[in-house]
Amino acid sequence: MGYWRNLMRAALAPVIGAAAGYEAAAATRRTQGWNPSTEGINALITGGGDALRSRSRDMIRRNAWACNAVESFVGNAVGTGIKPQAKHSDPVVKRRVQELWLRWTDEADAAGLTDFYGLQALICRSTIEGGECLVRLRPRLPKDGLSVPLQLQLLEAEHLPSTKNENLPNGSVIRAGIEFDKIGRRVAYHLYREHPGERLMFANAGETIRVPADSVLHVYKPLRPGQHRGQPWLTQVLVKLHELDQYDDAELVRKKLAAMFAAFITENNPEDPVIGSKPGEGETDASGVPLAGIEPGSMVKLLPGEDVKFTEPGDVGGMYTEFMRVQLRAVAAGLGITYEQLTGDLERVNYSSIRAGLLEFRRRCEQFQHQVMVFQLCRPVWRAWIEAAAVAGVIDARDYGRNRDAYLDVEWRPPSWDWVDPLKDMNAEVAAVRAGFKPRSAVINEMGYDEEDVDQQVAADNSRSDSLGLTFDSDPRRTTSNGQRVVEQAPATEPQ
Repeated sequence: MGYWRNLMRAALAPVIGAAAGYEAAAATRRTQGWNPSTEGINALITGGGDALRSRSRDMIRRNAWACNAVESFVGNAVGTGIKPQAKHSDPVVKRRVQELWLRWTDEADAAGLTDFYGLQALICRSTIEGGECLVRLRPRLPKDGLSVPLQLQLLEAEHLPSTKNENLPNGSVIRAGIEFDKIGRRVAYHLYREHPGERLMFANAGETIRVPADSVLHVYKPLRPGQHRGQPWLTQVLVKLHELDQYDDAELVRKKLAAMFAAFITENNPEDPVIGSKPGEGETDASGVPLAGIEPGSMVKLLPGEDVKFTEPGDVGGMYTEFMRVQLRAVAAGLGITYEQLTGDLERVNYSSIRAGLLEFRRRCEQFQHQVMVFQLCRPVWRAWIEAAAVAGVIDARDYGRNRDAYLDVEWRPPSWDWVDPLKDMNAEVAAVRAGFKPRSAVINEMGYDEEDVDQQVAADNSRSDSLGLTFDSDPRRTTSNGQRVVEQAPATEPQ
């Protein structure tokens, strides 16, 4: 009895252990072979970062779904640009700063390919594709002729060597190309002079230089505390996308082969010429063996007694569409976008369902806008730009030293969202403003405009209309039959 009791106890030990603690932490038959790494986030990214980036870039280059997903997120997160609105209390200084910024945006790119808002889109795209993007602040000389002597240079993640890890004599350390001081502050970046993937073009592609951290903006989405480098956003779906792409190609080839209709002719006369013996009837290989390719509608002559049999792969039928839909939903969830944005498939949506999906997506989008793009990129660029403009004397900032915060005070406004039915949303905004639940300026700001500029433009339009004797439906003043001008009171509530 003792033998069987011990045997039963040994057999039930994993189950009892799982029930007493955490089933997911127990070594049971269901968790057999599940031994995840216990390494930290920096060790994981350093060890696999290069492979992840190369595979992510390859997938976006050749996979339509991955490419569309990136373009969809960039178009929503950046759009025409996350634009600043200076908050200086002096309206003259504020107007001068805004005019100067607008002029500088066309000069911001050190490569001269786009403006500052185009750089935002490129940074966002690089962050998704490679996990991170590096931006160098490049001061310029007065002779360069820029409105503000500052430009931005974008560098891909490969410029930061993940294999450079050292302990320096002064107590600082280099981890994955980033130099930290004794208290963990970033003090420098060790960057390749040229892209390491272009060694054939540049002799010094493997040489690194030390760049102070205050001249480099490191843009990435942190996923865990203490994370040094960024992770490509396609990491969770790379394998699925790779295999799904292969499956879809295989199904396409299968359909193509199934659509090939060909007839084979077997002649009983052995003296008849074989394939390729007649002029223009085919080609032969180096040994003289006739070659014949199968094309739709082709008539192929065979030797007497020969026969050809083809494989007949089973048709997936109606399962293909639903299978692809389920898999692409998983890909969309891994990328943080909706299935409709990934595929462009709007067959099964209505106004309510697509609005609910877009609301969740836009919450994630706003989180990335404010916590990554604005905090890591826009704010430090504005600070460097204001300081460069003040030092160069292109703005009247004689009080900059004692009133620095007033010049640095800025509000970054992402592009406004467009809805399927904008009339309903605009009526809701009007009702909220009239009920006092929301200020009119907030509505204007959410649309991407400045309330002061809008008020000035509306006042100028009204003044011009009055001078020309124009009356529109939006004007509460009406002209009576005898030419008298009257003012109508706006209704207190919306008509039912």
